[in-house]
Amino acid sequence: MKRKLFTLALLASIVLTFGVACGKAEKGAKGSEEVNIGYFPNLTHIATIVALEKGYFAEAFGEDIKINTKTFNNGGLFMEAMATKSIDVGTVGPGPLLNFYVKDPNYHIISGAVNGGAVLVASEHSTISDLADLDGKKVAIPVIGSTQDVMLRKALQEVGLKPTSNGGTVEMFAAAPADTTTLFIQKTVDAAATQEPWGYILETQANGKLLLDWESFAWGKESTNTVVAASKKFLEDEKLANAYLKAHVKAVGFIEQNPGDSQDLVIKHIKELTGKEIDKKELEAAFKRLKVTTSVNEEVIQEMADISKDAGYVTSNDIEGLIQLEQLKLVESAE
Repeated sequence: MKRKLFTLALLASIVLTFGVACGKAEKGAKGSEEVNIGYFPNLTHIATIVALEKGYFAEAFGEDIKINTKTFNNGGLFMEAMATKSIDVGTVGPGPLLNFYVKDPNYHIISGAVNGGAVLVASEHSTISDLADLDGKKVAIPVIGSTQDVMLRKALQEVGLKPTSNGGTVEMFAAAPADTTTLFIQKTVDAAATQEPWGYILETQANGKLLLDWESFAWGKESTNTVVAASKKFLEDEKLANAYLKAHVKAVGFIEQNPGDSQDLVIKHIKELTGKEIDKKELEAAFKRLKVTTSVNEEVIQEMADISKDAGYVTSNDIEGLIQLEQLKLVESAE
């Protein structure tokens, strides 16, 4: 049984690792002008995946714009790519985005994408039954400074705990979400703060215990897990920004009306990228733990910035100007 679980975890790891270097150009583009879109090959980036699969981006940008795509497995790599102009726009967690914004205000949130979609799971071997039991334990997070890192810090505050990096007793262990199944089996970590579908996979394949579901972890249903990020230069080109947002809004609407078909598109898309197929039942269960949306809770984003400052990730929590939703509102009003 353990060998089977290890193999499944290894295959899941391959899915994300492969995605980091993967990029392609959308068919049908004729012109010399290009738009470079970044995203993660997982469920919380479903809006981008559906927009690509349904041809919404190609339709909105038109045949004179060449669309290039690049996938990543963590927000830090995504933001580094945006900083080096390898990508112009795409979906990412707000944590890494605001961390980069504080240092260089040339990046913006221009829409929401997914709320929730993150959970806290305890391993089978641990004695954890509630948040307070994390005292002295090791918890896996996707990467230092990630959205799940910030959410875990928020949850720990509620029971008077702090990470060891801030003089507390909870060790935060950075590991790719796809690797956490193996870490649970090997008893390397006691819990994991992770996004879907990895939370559900930890429950079903590693006998993990759901400690906090998506409705109670950090800000619950208001937890902004994924947003649309754009460089300042891209946002200033109203034609391109409006085209992206038009496709994004259309994708969100399609997902809301057609959840089953949307999940099938995610399975198809990731299989084409990696050759590996996500289990349909896992995806269905994980999908119930998130809300696809264009809305952005600005109070939550500000609190994330406050927590990032307290953690020492940024020197300031001043994020005025980070959120720019004017063009989104114009697009939605025209729909």
